[in-house]
Amino acid sequence: MIVSARIEHHQDFLFKEEIPDKYIPDHRLSEKVLSIKETPADIQNYQLSTNGLFLIYSEMRFEKPTRILTEINGEAVTSQFILSKETNGLNRKQASRYGHSRHNIRYIPSSKQAYEIKKDIDFIYFMIVLSKDYYLNLVDLYSPLHEHFVQEMQKGKTTSFGKQDLYATPEMRHTIEAIRSSKQEGELKRLFTDARITELILYQLEQFSLFMETGKDDLIERDIPRLEEAREILEQQYMAPPTHKQLSKMVLLNEFKLRNGFKKYFGSTIYDYITRLRMENAKRMIIEERKNMYEVGIHVGFKHQASFTNAFKKYYGILPSDIRV
Repeated sequence: MIVSARIEHHQDFLFKEEIPDKYIPDHRLSEKVLSIKETPADIQNYQLSTNGLFLIYSEMRFEKPTRILTEINGEAVTSQFILSKETNGLNRKQASRYGHSRHNIRYIPSSKQAYEIKKDIDFIYFMIVLSKDYYLNLVDLYSPLHEHFVQEMQKGKTTSFGKQDLYATPEMRHTIEAIRSSKQEGELKRLFTDARITELILYQLEQFSLFMETGKDDLIERDIPRLEEAREILEQQYMAPPTHKQLSKMVLLNEFKLRNGFKKYFGSTIYDYITRLRMENAKRMIIEERKNMYEVGIHVGFKHQASFTNAFKKYYGILPSDIRV
């Protein structure tokens, strides 16, 4: 299997890797870090590869609208993410330029694709390419959606988890960041990477399954930018979020459409989405920033320590003080 990408009208490849199709659990990992600064691109790449696996995490910015051409020669399952940079500190008008983070999983026997990239926007392109053999050995999940995906893959038909890309959740972002920043080496790195890839695919499968169950028949195309704006507001104000009534006025969408559209489009109620933001950020501050429990609780929007402790235990099944153990 050969995986490659380049900027349109440029001869040099952003990456080009030949990946053996066979899954070999104890095969050595190879890593590369590459910086590309050539008009119109400013790109920082982290790449990881082994038998049956290629992974790239790329931070990109372009001076003018650009097309990136990708090609996969061979049977592959791809998990692809286009991620906006974090919007903390941006006002709503600025944040709207960054909000459309998307993902999907596809099986493609071979493909050539082109991606349109806007100018002057910092974003992250993250892609995992698994050979068919690697995917079937690594991912052993049961759901009707996954069973259908595997059946179509076995027939050699191009297929995907969803007809349209969905929003990348905070859990997905954190798993991707864990893969990128992993300090393990050797066999430990291999085991860690496999576990995080499986975790990421599980998050994707869960979201697509929920989206299919709730459906999108009553979603109106013109409401989607307003739902995106609502999400951006919640991500910036989750510590003290607006009420449904306040949020509906802020995005000019009535409360019924806001509540129901949010759940159908993002696969989560507004309340659950706020809880997820609070708990994920609390976990990050405890583990990475080593903040004390009082500081964390206040920072994520709880006035009382007991309320934070109870919410954390309900969400994760353990006390916040136990998460460092």
